Amino acid sequence: MEIHKSSKSRFRRWGSDLVGLLFPNLCNACGITLFQSEYLICTKCLYDLPFTDYHIHAENRIAKQLWGRLPLNAAMAMLYFRKGAKVQNLIHNLKYNNKTDVGVMLGNLLGERLKASPLYENVDLIVPVPLHQKKLRSRGYNQSTFIAAGASEKMDINFSEAILIRNIATETQTKKSRYNRYENMKAVFKIQNPGKIKDKHILLIDDVVTTGATLEACASALLDSGASKVSLAALAFAE
Repeated sequence: MEIHKSSKSRFRRWGSDLVGLLFPNLCNACGITLFQSEYLICTKCLYDLPFTDYHIHAENRIAKQLWGRLPLNAAMAMLYFRKGAKVQNLIHNLKYNNKTDVGVMLGNLLGERLKASPLYENVDLIVPVPLHQKKLRSRGYNQSTFIAAGASEKMDINFSEAILIRNIATETQTKKSRYNRYENMKAVFKIQNPGKIKDKHILLIDDVVTTGATLEACASALLDSGASKVSLAALAFAE
């Protein structure tokens, strides 16, 4: 029996609709079903994301939070993070639901902003904040690596997850004071192959900034090992 092209197209469309019914593509921010033209995040949620514009303001809240703690070239976070809001949903799906593509997509958005910012000119290498091997084995991946990969793609700058490693598994930081968080992070990170960062401008990438203790410890390790400049960028800032 001959099947015309129009019939084949109709069968494919029915098959696609059936797959969509059984395994719907949902927005990672709000949970509604995505249209065929949408990817990972629905158009409305993308439009409504609470961007900070910190990438074009040197004296932003992230930078001020770290003033006097170490000499940074620049610091920013792309989004505001509020409990129960869409940004939290996105980062939760990235970190705990194996939605690594969300990290790459958000990293793309981050990279576009950093590439357009004079504050982030002449970056030589992008480095993600690492996980300890125990947590990495448990989760299966480091969410910051996928953010770094997305930023790398848009900025056309290499990234490496082999430079900065976490050699001590720290206890949870959520109930600690700022000072105790900083004390808890000392000596946690070390540099492998310091020659690869000597006299280089390093862009350090993380998912969410709270007190900045983790980023501070990472940046200190990079600077102490010979980096000429360190700039910080995160997806979100927990107010």
